[in-house]
Amino acid sequence: MATDHEIPVVELPTICSTEQLGSVLRSAPSGKYLLLHLTSATSDSPTDYKKLADAPEATFTYSSYENPDTGNTIPLIKYQLGSVRDDFDFGPLVRISLPDALESLASIDPGYRYAAWYALRLALSRRQLPVYIPEPLYSVSSVAATDDHEAHFAYVNPRNEAVQKEMEAAFTAHLEALGARLPQRTRRVADEGVFPVEASVVIPVRNRAATIADAVESALSQTAPFDFNIIVVDNHSTDGTTEILSALAARDHRVIHHIPTPTDLGIGGCWNEALFHPLCGRYAVQLDSDDLYSHSNVLRDIVDCFRSTGAAMVVGAYALTDFSLNPIPPGTIAHREWTDVNGHNNLLRVNGIGAPRAFRTAIARRNPMANVSYGEDYGMALRLSRSYPVGRIFDVLYLCRRWDGNSDANLSRERLNGYNTYKDSLRTAELKARIKAV
Repeated sequence: MATDHEIPVVELPTICSTEQLGSVLRSAPSGKYLLLHLTSATSDSPTDYKKLADAPEATFTYSSYENPDTGNTIPLIKYQLGSVRDDFDFGPLVRISLPDALESLASIDPGYRYAAWYALRLALSRRQLPVYIPEPLYSVSSVAATDDHEAHFAYVNPRNEAVQKEMEAAFTAHLEALGARLPQRTRRVADEGVFPVEASVVIPVRNRAATIADAVESALSQTAPFDFNIIVVDNHSTDGTTEILSALAARDHRVIHHIPTPTDLGIGGCWNEALFHPLCGRYAVQLDSDDLYSHSNVLRDIVDCFRSTGAAMVVGAYALTDFSLNPIPPGTIAHREWTDVNGHNNLLRVNGIGAPRAFRTAIARRNPMANVSYGEDYGMALRLSRSYPVGRIFDVLYLCRRWDGNSDANLSRERLNGYNTYKDSLRTAELKARIKAV
């Protein structure tokens, strides 16, 4: 334990047991505040933290910090009601109210082996949302390197199953305390309306001359006992994509090459163009312009799932590959953490739902996507799962190709912070809606 400016600094792993957390809190010198050095986030001890120690009163305070070796400020993001991911980045040093933490400790499951810190910070957030101070209030020389790719998929990695089950339990208890936990959704959705075909593969695209033909051919290779088409929304490409699509549409009438009138569309706006297209089928099935279906029965399997479950949305499993379709870690992303009983609640905690995603077009038209290019599908999944059952297929239906041309490749911290802020805003809105719905 270290001290500076009369506020003690103690180390705490972010993956810890209730017993370990209780020992840290109870052994801390009595006082109003405690500085926690979250040891899994950094390899060096924070220094020069007087400003954080002296920050205005709050239950939980965190801030940007400085790397004195480079002179760079490491910016974080503001906490919202929906900032409930267990991997939310508070930085390596936070200040908490010790009396509030000790009181909140009593509400935490004493049997947690991994999720105690997560449960505590959720409990503290119910007292007062953590306060973020954007100026750097302390210094850290060396932050432990993390594999962003591995961290992104940590919650679906089978190695982390025990940890993730506890995180889900802690989050579900948080929803209960907020009055936002929803019971299982069991209402079957009936077919409605008349559609020109049973299914449409939806491919939004802009400037993917290297991959768009592969994607369309993958869709055309589907064998199904029903009529289907492919609606490609060409968002004013300038690299030859438009010419490739024109040739494919001329060759096969099932390819609908749609160039929207608006010039300000994100991926969500392109999806809406497809959903409201007069030739859109009863079910709209995702295929990104970089990716491929894994076999020729994907559409059949998805439509069968819609029919057997009465779901509003169906989601499959996917495999990560390189551009040449060689498998890359962590391999298959099946989202087996999903359960029919609690998956729609736990969806608020995790960063995605899986792929390919498919929607009943009639319901999707009543819940159009936001005109953005990140999180548009996650936002729709949150809204639909609030009211309707979601069908899951845990077999691999989709090959997600990772290459330098991906829109989410090599993200800067600023871009990643923007993405996380947006998804937290979606969760915030959804939590408020679910509180009203309970």
